[in-house]
Amino acid sequence: MLQSESNNTADFNRESDDIQTETADSNDVSKLAPKPITIEATGLSESLLLDLVTKHIFTSGVLTKEQMVAKIGITGGILQQLLDTAKKLGWVENRQTTLDGQMRYALSHTGEIHAKLVFSRSGYIGLAPIPLKQYIPICKQQSSRARPITYEMLERGLKDLVLPEDLLFKIGPAMNSSRPVLIYGPPGTGKSYLCRHLNLTLGDDVLIPYAIAIGNEIIQVYDPELHHRSEMDSGDNPLDLNSGHDPRWIKCQRPLRITGGELTAEMLEVQFDTHSRTYMAPLQLKANNGILLLDDLGRQRISAKQLFNRWIIPMEEHRDFLSLQSGEHFEIPFELILLFSTNLDPKELVDEAFLRRLGYKIHFDALDSELYRKIWFRVCDELGLVCSDANYEYLIREYHIKYHKPLIPCYPRDLLGIMSDQICFMKLESVVTQSLIDSAWSIYFV
Repeated sequence: MLQSESNNTADFNRESDDIQTETADSNDVSKLAPKPITIEATGLSESLLLDLVTKHIFTSGVLTKEQMVAKIGITGGILQQLLDTAKKLGWVENRQTTLDGQMRYALSHTGEIHAKLVFSRSGYIGLAPIPLKQYIPICKQQSSRARPITYEMLERGLKDLVLPEDLLFKIGPAMNSSRPVLIYGPPGTGKSYLCRHLNLTLGDDVLIPYAIAIGNEIIQVYDPELHHRSEMDSGDNPLDLNSGHDPRWIKCQRPLRITGGELTAEMLEVQFDTHSRTYMAPLQLKANNGILLLDDLGRQRISAKQLFNRWIIPMEEHRDFLSLQSGEHFEIPFELILLFSTNLDPKELVDEAFLRRLGYKIHFDALDSELYRKIWFRVCDELGLVCSDANYEYLIREYHIKYHKPLIPCYPRDLLGIMSDQICFMKLESVVTQSLIDSAWSIYFV
């Protein structure tokens, strides 16, 4: 049965309650994060920006103003102010112009000393960060809950999957809920496969900060392996003040972060690399405004009970507490769809109190004969195989029924994949035969 209960969450940062319910226009993110034209508008201190400028020049040797604007993600006007200050401090010197007349800049001996000192404190080098105060309201405005999912959206996003219709009526409301979702059932029933496709139903883009500043400490958030940049990102040209968004934000598809047995307690906290002296965001911060799937719950290096204890407040209040190496604590939004998937009995993982906090528990099981047949012949088409009705009935009669094997969704792709490999190896016609079925079944099942 589908279970839910009312959500009584406390919203931190009360002054942004009103904007939390607004929907960000993914086609006009310049209104959500306009380009700052003054140092004050960046929300960062002049000293932090100066340090970033000197680090970039130090690592590159010589840079033009245009190159620095692209590397730091600030406007030319702001950069000019920083260069003027750096020259007064004796850190930056002019070098010979380029062939097209652009001034080139390098560090003086004093500037190099300062850059080395800055690097000894922080190894971060990249786009200028977004201060936490600016990140919080934009993250809330981009919440997926601000744009409720409808049956039509879910059906369209999952059109390539074969699913029982009643499952859509359970998954859809669960994604609109503010509560985490537990998906459980036998192995091979499509739990993880479905979860990996759910972000397709959201179908919009969000702004991901390249990095976040907590005071003068910088945490990198943007991960190119997780955050897939939108093809229509208009923030690529920082020199154009009249269009596009603040280039310190990267316009991306809503993230889908999947973690399984490799999950450790350390991955849920801000990580500091002592060698490079850089901070990296925890996985839940990287997944903000998207979906976080914890696959194979119960098989992580951290126990399910420890995991839920760590996330009681984030799950209920949509805020997470993190800390830096210095011991400084700060809060971030926990604005994501949190999914748990497991093959184990949920009652063996955690007690009833934790299960109640999850809100939605959705059971996956074997398919009926009609859906199983549909998947079988769809996979045949994908693999370029021909299978007669007689041979399909042979599979059902002689194997599924005879050996009491349920109609699990993963079987067609796995069995037909083995047959396709055999056909390729033995140079046979692309036809499913009874002998191939016999062979594939004996290889697949122990």
